[in-house]
Amino acid sequence: MKVIPVEPDAMAAVTLPGLSFADAYRVVTPITGFDARHAAQAIFDSPPAWANALMAVRNRVMGLFGVKNAPEHFAHATIARVGMFPVVSETAEVILLGFDDLHLDFRIAVTLGALSSGGTAVTVTTAVLTHNLLGRVYLAVILPFHRLLARHMLSRAKFD
Repeated sequence: MKVIPVEPDAMAAVTLPGLSFADAYRVVTPITGFDARHAAQAIFDSPPAWANALMAVRNRVMGLFGVKNAPEHFAHATIARVGMFPVVSETAEVILLGFDDLHLDFRIAVTLGALSSGGTAVTVTTAVLTHNLLGRVYLAVILPFHRLLARHMLSRAKFD
């Protein structure tokens, strides 16, 4: 599937007022009849090995600054997740993932839109609000990887 960069919708600003960064990518699939959770699982449940390796490096480096990795952050929580991301809210058309931390807050929205020509538009919007210098530096360092990974994971998702 072809991944198309699109303008983040207004939900990004509402989700994290004063946000520091937002981007969005979309694919169109001929598949219909699935909900936002199914789409998010198709995108995030099976990351490629190189993404897991990048996360391991991220966890080691950020651990030096006292930042917990995602599994540690939620080890004692009994919250719903998709992949490593906690579910913030959910409807059939939109699932909002993410969490708040000392250095930054982030949200990932997976939004479905039915197309008049048939099929479904699946949009992944990422919004980030940084809180301090560590958050700003972290965001600057990960953005190139985020853009690559967001496009790659969306392109390989199977919505059947």
